[in-house]
Amino acid sequence: MNQKMLAQLLDIGERMLISGAEVNRVEETISRMAKAYGVRRVDVFTITSSIVVTVSTDEGNILSQTRRILAYETNLDKLRQLNQLARTIVGTSPDEEYIEKELSVIQETVPYASWIKLLIYALIAGSFCVFFGGTLEDGLAAAVVGIALKLSISFFGRVERNTVIVHVLSPFLIGSLAIGLTRLGFGDQIEMILIGNIMLLIPGLSLTNSIRDIISGDTMAGILRMSEAVLVSLSIAIGFGLSTLMWGGW
Repeated sequence: MNQKMLAQLLDIGERMLISGAEVNRVEETISRMAKAYGVRRVDVFTITSSIVVTVSTDEGNILSQTRRILAYETNLDKLRQLNQLARTIVGTSPDEEYIEKELSVIQETVPYASWIKLLIYALIAGSFCVFFGGTLEDGLAAAVVGIALKLSISFFGRVERNTVIVHVLSPFLIGSLAIGLTRLGFGDQIEMILIGNIMLLIPGLSLTNSIRDIISGDTMAGILRMSEAVLVSLSIAIGFGLSTLMWGGW
């Protein structure tokens, strides 16, 4: 085990956490991979924003590295590939070149084209709108707003890294758009159109993982992740609320 190898194992753990893995899985995966290379002891500490790994080698050397997590992008397919790579490392202990090559392949994987993502957002928003009682016309309006939501998230995500601000600006923009569409006669029930799009923003995975972390004994990480999910939810509510107040409600 050397510093480069430890950095590669930390890369795997970091990308797993970013892709949606719970804290317990990240810690266990890094520990198993490190032990596959014969280290004497592995200590891993993970929270939602940081990973710290310290290993003790048989030669008596102590290696330690820290990784700061700044953003998340849920990608369960990438998480599956990272899990498979980790199992391969545990089973065969490959060299550094192999790990670097596999990480590059996984990192460059693009699951969906941009237009498909827009279509998915439109389909989900429209379906939830109709599911909660909206008409077919409301569903079509929600689909249009869903496309605008995806475009706004992509735009604000590039110019602003603060998750709270992004989740205030995007709901405000699409809330204003939804109100404008209904006033133009495209859609009848503004609340159903908004509900369909709110479902795209709800941090369900973060909330679920926070509960799993707490149950697994990672209380600090679970509380931090739950606090983040609650803060994002409040930001979404503030964004939609501001659009409603500005344009006089519905």
